Parts: sequence; structure tokens; C-alpha cells
Amino acid sequence: MPSWRQWLGTFLLGTCGLAGLFTYVYVTVDIPDENAAASREANVYYWADGTQMVSTGDVNRQNVELDDVPESVRDAVIAAENASFYTDSGVSPMGLGRAVVNMVKGQETQGGSTITQQYVKNTYLSQDQTMTRKVREFVISLKVDQRKTKDEILQGYLNSSWFGRGAYGIEAAAHAYYGVPARQLNASQGAVLAALLKGAEMYDPSGGAANHRRAKARWAWILDRQVAVGRMSAEERARYKKFPEPQKESRSTSLSGHYGQTGYLVDIANKYLKQRTGLTDKDLALGGYKIHTTFDKRRVHQLARTARRALDGLDPKKRPQDKGVQIGAASVRTQDGALLAAYGGADATRHFSNNADTSGVPAGSAFKPFVLAAALQDGLRADSKGPGGMTPGEALVEGGNATYQKLGEETGMGRVREVAVDAGMLESSMARSDDSYPLGTSTPSAVRLASAYGTFARGGLQHDPYSVTSVTRDGDAEGDGEEREQIEGLEPPRTRRALDSRVATQVDTVLRDVARDSLGKVSGIDGAPVAAGRTNDKDRLKSAWFAGYTPKVSTAVTLFRLRPRDPLLQPLSDVGGRGSRHGNALTERIWRDALLGVDLAPGSGSKVG
Repeated sequence: MPSWRQWLGTFLLGTCGLAGLFTYVYVTVDIPDENAAASREANVYYWADGTQMVSTGDVNRQNVELDDVPESVRDAVIAAENASFYTDSGVSPMGLGRAVVNMVKGQETQGGSTITQQYVKNTYLSQDQTMTRKVREFVISLKVDQRKTKDEILQGYLNSSWFGRGAYGIEAAAHAYYGVPARQLNASQGAVLAALLKGAEMYDPSGGAANHRRAKARWAWILDRQVAVGRMSAEERARYKKFPEPQKESRSTSLSGHYGQTGYLVDIANKYLKQRTGLTDKDLALGGYKIHTTFDKRRVHQLARTARRALDGLDPKKRPQDKGVQIGAASVRTQDGALLAAYGGADATRHFSNNADTSGVPAGSAFKPFVLAAALQDGLRADSKGPGGMTPGEALVEGGNATYQKLGEETGMGRVREVAVDAGMLESSMARSDDSYPLGTSTPSAVRLASAYGTFARGGLQHDPYSVTSVTRDGDAEGDGEEREQIEGLEPPRTRRALDSRVATQVDTVLRDVARDSLGKVSGIDGAPVAAGRTNDKDRLKSAWFAGYTPKVSTAVTLFRLRPRDPLLQPLSDVGGRGSRHGNALTERIWRDALLGVDLAPGSGSKVG
């Protein structure tokens, strides 16, 4: 065993070594220039052909002087984030120690930073969670604390921090959450905004019931904490009993400058990025990303034209039933799941809900092909007679609800659900397995229904839809001259078998009969026939769908009605007059015109028979 002298010598040697290393780092690391992230350029989105689609504009930040931030708001931030801010040296050795331990455990190095350290990270360093960055943050924070006043640091921190809703800085946050400039915030509102500094994705009250509970609890804690650290009297604290609800989130700010459909496409691309790469709203709001999408400019414009043409044919002044009609649509490349086009609504800067990529509209009889596929997968003969003497194929064409009700019961609701999800629909959009389940009470998005129909087109091979092919980011955030950084995680989704090829071929044959019944004899690309599913006049659901595909592209179109400030779907009876068949004729027309405008256009080599 080593003697105590050896232990002491080893300890002193290690201590001297660490002190020497720290001295070296302290001498060699100086305060850098403000990084590009503090004033980063806009995000730029590109069409599939490489041309620019849209630039999202500057970061939503308006710097203000510290005097324009009420003292009660400053107190809330200090109490929540760093109660010893005005007396400490600008760093937290314990926080650095926790970062080292987390690094050893393979976890993020984040945790325990002072306001000064957070300001340094926001203003001088990248957002990467690495040990090297954490050490640099520690050293630079010491030097910043020596060279800047505490008020200057606090002002910089309040102007550079992320508050969610696309807002960088306290001024933008005040407008985003309460519709007022920062100088008009009260102490209670200030506590809500201070809570957001812990993580806007978790503490924005509009983010769902769990978010609201967390936000309310932290708001109360921050007010209590201010009392505990001497920044608010108990009498004043007692006045704040009611949680100051922020205004509902408006996406008009984040979508300003996106004309027509572009805002919806940006919304879809950002959603996909966050799912696949781990990028957050905060990261994207910083800007500096070049985002290459799968969107086909020609298809997007054609789909929008056909949808607008259908809406222009309605007459809300003469027919009250035409009021509040909404359309959503999406086109997916069957070969690999690339999302080629989407129609999300009239205008992304005014109608914020993306009709192409949201659930809530029952699929009706457009769901029946998945009931048929489940039954065929389990051994049903395609020529079997059901109730009323119809085969499943005949019932799909003629709207035989009784046949599919019976078919779903015999196959098993769980089995139908499994096949629908395997084909590409989301589990979260599946309805409860009740008696009406086979008749389409599930609520897929247009993107997901188009993708799932594409599984039939590809002989049972399934591809999850994707909308982004590559992303690069300015790699020079710290002035080190690095090239643009490639963001990982954007490989196309893998191909997998969802259905037996025999089953997919049989469903495809039936869907061709549906297409001929709806559209007449239509040939797609290279003369190949079109296959389609649809809702019909016998459906009692408050939606109209038409989904169909050529060998290369699958498109789904939905139509529904809403009233202002009412989340419930409204009846479609008499929408568009007698000829619209409760909106079904409109969805078929949109689908057909979108196809005619691109795949069957003159010079495409395709034909309509």
C-alpha cells in the first residue's frame, strides 16, 4: 500500500497539474468576438430542384436597454436563474463539476450555469454541449465578469435568451406572450417569462395540459423564490393568486414573408427536422440553416391552383352551407415516400392550421381498402360474397357499408388497425375499435393517407413520408473558419414490407375499379391505370376524401367545414349545391385536375382515355 507521503505527493502533483492547466487555458483563451449565432442570417429553404423556395427572415429579436425592463421582471429572472448574480464571480464551479460528471456518464454537459455563463454561451460560443465548450464558457465568463458591469451582462442576457414562440430576447417575448412591450410587463407576467428560460418547449402554457401544469407550478415557485431571496415582499406576493394566462400562440410572426402555401411547407419541413435530427425550435430560430426539401415546385403550384378553383366555385353568400369550407391535400412519391406537394389552406399567414398535415378529419370509406387488405392478408378470397350478395370489391365501388362492417368484425378490429398502421398511418390517428371503425372513423392526415395508399402502388412496400433531404449550417459560429456543417439524421426512411405483394395487387385491382367509377377511364403516367379510394354519399361522416395513385405519385384530398371558434366539424350536406355530392365531387375534381396539370399535361407522354 502507498504511504501517506506518496498519497500526499500524488495529490499535490495532481493539484499543481490542474492549476497549471487552468492557468494555461485562462491565459490562452480570451473573450472572442460575438458569434454569428447572436445575429445569424435567415434560414433558406430550397425546392427539390435546388432553386430557392423562401428565406424566413431575420431572427425575431429587438434589443432593449435594461431600464426598459421593469425591475420586478429582472428580479424574477435573477431569482429563478441565479440568485447570487450581483455578488458572484460569474461562474459556478459546482456547475462545471456536474458537467464533468454528466460527461463521464455519457449525458449532456448542461446544468448549473450562472446568468453570466448563459450570456457567454448565447453571445460568444456555439450551442454544442461539449466539455471543451463548457471549459471555454467557464474561463470566458470569468473574464467577462471582470470587464463588464453586472447590469451590462444582465441586459445582454435578457436580449439574447430564447423564450419560445420564435422570440429571442425579453422584448420579443413580451409581444409573443402578452402583446405588450417589455416595459409594460407586471411582476406576475415576468415570472411566467422567467419560467420559460428553463425550456420553452416544456413551459409554454399553450403547449398542452402538461406544459400548462409545469408553467403554473414554476410561476408560483418563482414568485415564492423572490420572497425567499429578498426580491419581493410577502405582501406583494400575496396579490398574485391567479396565473396570468398568455395570449394564444400566433404563428403569423414566424410565417410572415411566406406567401400562400410556402408557410405550410416550411411548417412541414421544420416538423420533420425536429423529429429526425434533434434540432429544436430554438435552434431553427437562430437561423443560418440551408434546408433542401423534397417539394416539387410545379406540383405545389398546381395543387394550390386546383384547390383554389374549387373554393372559388363555392358561394357562401347564397348558400350558407358553403361557409367555412376547408381543403387539405398532399402528394407523395410512391417509390420512396418523398413528399412532393401539400396544400395546407388558403394562406399560411392568415389560416395557421395546416390542413395537409393535421389529424381530425374522419377518413370515411377512404379507409375501407385497409379493411380489405387486412381480410385478404388473413386469407379472405377476393370473390367472396358478403351481405347483399356483393364481393368486397363490388362493395368498395358501390359503397356497401354493411359488407365492410361485417368484414371488419370477421377480420378483427385489432388486425385492421395493425394493417393500416403497417401501411403508413399513424397509431395516434386510429379511432377506437367500435362498431363503426371499419367505416372510417380514424382520422389520418392527407400526408399519411397519401403515403399509405402508396403502399398499394408499390406492391406492399412501405416508406414513411419525408420532406427534407439535407441541411447544412454555418459552421463558423465561433469565428474559427470552419466549413458549413452537415446535419446528420436525414437519410431517407428505410423501405419495409407491409403487405404481401399478392394482397397489394388484389387491392390495387379493386381500387382501379373505384377510379373508373369516379373519374371515367383515366390512364396515368406511361399509360398505366389510376387506382383510387374515396368517401361516398352513404358516409354519414362530416368529411369528403379522394385518395388515388399512379405508379409514381399518390395524392390524397380532403374537404371539411368549420365554424369560427368551434372545433367540431360541420355537416357537408348541400355544400357546393346538388352536383357536389356532399363535397365528394369537389375532392375528385381537385385530384383529377392536379393530375392533369402535371402528369398528364401535354408533352408528358401520358394520356387520358
